[in-house]
Amino acid sequence: MAEIRRDPLIAFRGKNEQKWQVASVIWSVSAIVSGLIGCAEDTRRHRAGRLACTGGWLAGLAAALLALPAAALQLRDDRGVTVNLPAPPARIVSLLPSLAETVCELGQCQRLVGVDRYANWPARVRKLPRVGGGLDPDIEAVLALKPDVVLLATSSRAAARLESLGVKVIALEPKSHADVRRVLVQVARVLGLSDAEGDRVWRQIDAGLAEAAASVPLAGRGARVYFEVSSGPYAAGESSFIGETLTRLGAHNIVPASAGAFPKLNPEFVVQADPDLIMIGDENFTTLAGRPGWAGMRAVKSGRVCVFTPEQADTVVRAGPRLVAGARLVADCLATLERPGPKKGVSKTEPRTAGAPVGAPVSGVVQ
Repeated sequence: MAEIRRDPLIAFRGKNEQKWQVASVIWSVSAIVSGLIGCAEDTRRHRAGRLACTGGWLAGLAAALLALPAAALQLRDDRGVTVNLPAPPARIVSLLPSLAETVCELGQCQRLVGVDRYANWPARVRKLPRVGGGLDPDIEAVLALKPDVVLLATSSRAAARLESLGVKVIALEPKSHADVRRVLVQVARVLGLSDAEGDRVWRQIDAGLAEAAASVPLAGRGARVYFEVSSGPYAAGESSFIGETLTRLGAHNIVPASAGAFPKLNPEFVVQADPDLIMIGDENFTTLAGRPGWAGMRAVKSGRVCVFTPEQADTVVRAGPRLVAGARLVADCLATLERPGPKKGVSKTEPRTAGAPVGAPVSGVVQ
């Protein structure tokens, strides 16, 4: 078989394509700058041709700059894994609703090509292909979307499988207000944006949280609150991002930080704590009064229960750019404590509560 000899220059470029592109652009820019100097000298003698000459060279400069290859990215995700991307991803699959929301809040929703089954905000996300749950997605469905990167939670079991198939994976899971700020900056970097873009969004969130806190009347401050996130019952503890929101709004969470972020409680603990106010999703509310001893709690007897619709619950329980919307819902619930007289019954569309004296906190969560 005849030996095929490659042009040495072509071979060099094949092995060092990105470096060659950068070098080519640098040479082009150098030539353009030299040309501009010559153009200026020439047009000094011919004033009428100055604009035409300069405009041509500037157009060449712009074309050269556009030829620059996209910058490679390197970042460490929440697993402690260093992830390298050759360029900012154009096709992203998100397996955590709050991460899809973060991409969109940073103005890059168009890069999402697939999401998990629970992603539902903003509205355009609902039209994207669904690839199953975030913990155990349909791997084939993910691969079919040909993502440049997959964003998922550290708790997802899909990371190792996807990486073994050559898919880039970045695990980010915000669990606190500080995490939301950090993840905003991390996702901005993934998108090829500056850290300042993530910080800008966080400043807006922080200002919104301050406004929500200022809206809570004196009667709502110090109120002892039980916030149930799902049946079990699983509660939002003081150390969770929901607990941080309650604290910032001036409320007192009956579930101490020592219990964990989202502990499963012994229902008797809540009965003994006898909170001033209960916040719960409507799916769990239907079984609330039937729990042993719960019907006798003052919050239940007096109708001091805020029941969130599924849409409202999604907003409150996601640690992402909608922290402010969630805080406003919680603040609205706390604000009803200033209304005189107990409210009998609970509305599923509008949280209703009634005033109650603030008691001492009860500690000692039983698993």
